[in-house]
Amino acid sequence: MKEKKININGLRELLLVGVVLLLCVVWTVMNPQFLSVNNITNILRQASYTAIAAVGMTMIIIIGEIDLSAGSLVCAAGLVGAVVCKNTNNVLLAVLAAILVGALVGLCNGILCAVGCLPGFIATLASMTILRGLAYIITGGNSIVWSNDNFTKIGTGYIGPVPIPVIIMIIAIIFGVMLTTKFRFGRYIYAVGGNMETSRWSGIPVVKVKILVYVIMGFLAGLGGALQVSVYASAMPDMQYGGEMDVIAACVIGGVSMSGGRGTVVGAFLGSIILATIAKALPLVGISSLWQNMIKGVIILVVVVINVVLQRIADKNALKGREM
Repeated sequence: MKEKKININGLRELLLVGVVLLLCVVWTVMNPQFLSVNNITNILRQASYTAIAAVGMTMIIIIGEIDLSAGSLVCAAGLVGAVVCKNTNNVLLAVLAAILVGALVGLCNGILCAVGCLPGFIATLASMTILRGLAYIITGGNSIVWSNDNFTKIGTGYIGPVPIPVIIMIIAIIFGVMLTTKFRFGRYIYAVGGNMETSRWSGIPVVKVKILVYVIMGFLAGLGGALQVSVYASAMPDMQYGGEMDVIAACVIGGVSMSGGRGTVVGAFLGSIILATIAKALPLVGISSLWQNMIKGVIILVVVVINVVLQRIADKNALKGREM
């Protein structure tokens, strides 16, 4: 009798939904205001910034690479958008400039990794440092401030009852899910991450796949940068300092394997929701800031350990199935 194959991705995503619901119950018991419409909206808005970048980071990690420049790129792209908005007062041009900067840096990272054969860790560590340094040089260490209500509305406005950043996040997630599950390029991403040499021998254009994945990451980071600076009508050179760690953490919580070849965009999105829920809830329920990072770390560790256990169970079942 043939054993049923476990859908590990579906099981993992169901687990993450359960974690989100459990956290919501715990936080609500501690403070009923947690489930207020305003707080839930703020959680989704905060999650959107991480989730948009996590879509690109998921693809990068799946191909077996990493991007440590994500936070610095969000900052640099946002600064460029802010400068363009301040000098031209053109919202569309400002957003396009931020996205273009992100895509160009992504292209450079991709070329360094795919053509230059540099490890993603090294290439993007250098990019991270360069971009952060440029941010301070361009601004002189000061904030860039402008006055444009239309630009500000991108980050603070609503379409109906839904914040615009949340709508953009949903579009980015749909794009990521469709690209990784419905198109040949998505199959190439998983194949490259699973076994790069086998992919080459199979005729998959590994170099092009790697470069394009980094460009997608840069595009989304640029978009995230435009969103973030629009919220505050200002841009600071230390914006998103360490933000790449939240993006990577969201992916890891969502079950994206750091060894490549495994993971889903939906999982990374749920990881972003968990991080945003924790960040908003801990101060709300009165937990001291001295304890917040530790509690956040423990919750992340528990979820990641459960993910690892689930993956091992799935791997054992898959091995049994092949032996039979």
